[in-house]
Amino acid sequence: MPPSVRAVVTTRMAGVSAAPFAALNLAMHVGDDPVAVTENRRRVREELALPSEPRWLMQVHGMSVAMPGRNATGGADAAVAFEPRQVCAVLVADCLPVFLASRAGDRVGLAHAGWRGLAAGVVEATVVALAADPADLVAWLGPAIGPTAFEVGAEVRAAFVASRPKATAAFRPTVGGRYLADLPALARGRLVACGVTEVHGGGHCTFSNPGRFYSYRRDGRTGRMAALAWLA
Repeated sequence: MPPSVRAVVTTRMAGVSAAPFAALNLAMHVGDDPVAVTENRRRVREELALPSEPRWLMQVHGMSVAMPGRNATGGADAAVAFEPRQVCAVLVADCLPVFLASRAGDRVGLAHAGWRGLAAGVVEATVVALAADPADLVAWLGPAIGPTAFEVGAEVRAAFVASRPKATAAFRPTVGGRYLADLPALARGRLVACGVTEVHGGGHCTFSNPGRFYSYRRDGRTGRMAALAWLA
């Protein structure tokens, strides 16, 4: 990422939440004690020296993008910022956080890309919202459920392959008509298709590292990490 862009994904460590949310759960909607979540969010702000309270979204696995100065009515799964002091945030626990920034370091975007949002076009919508030449953007893919753990049904494969036949390469058949899906590869393909050619990351699996990451697919009732992006 450019020097003026800050991009962070928290882990589950060093917070105050009790099991099964132990320990740095940053989500208010999962059944954790709100007092603990508030303290966890305070610790993150302090540790990262955030310039403002992150813009916490009501995520709905869609493709809406929260724009600066506008209320994200009805929920949103991505945000963009064009000025310092605006902190974009998405909560994740297997879904893929997709960071985007201009090479000039004057705009940043962040998308919550579970398979539904990815298939719906949340990555493309975030690129459009940044109002920049896609060739001038760089992307980084954060921790998400990896291709050896993300088993899906044929309907998930169909949702991607119907509009993008090249997406077939991101699905490996298992048994009973099911597939192992490579979520980072699907996101990378969509980024490249809309003109973002410099894409990094995508190598950290949330499912396979329980000590470091939350995973909804692995644990069910669990906490959420935060992906955060802002301009310094």
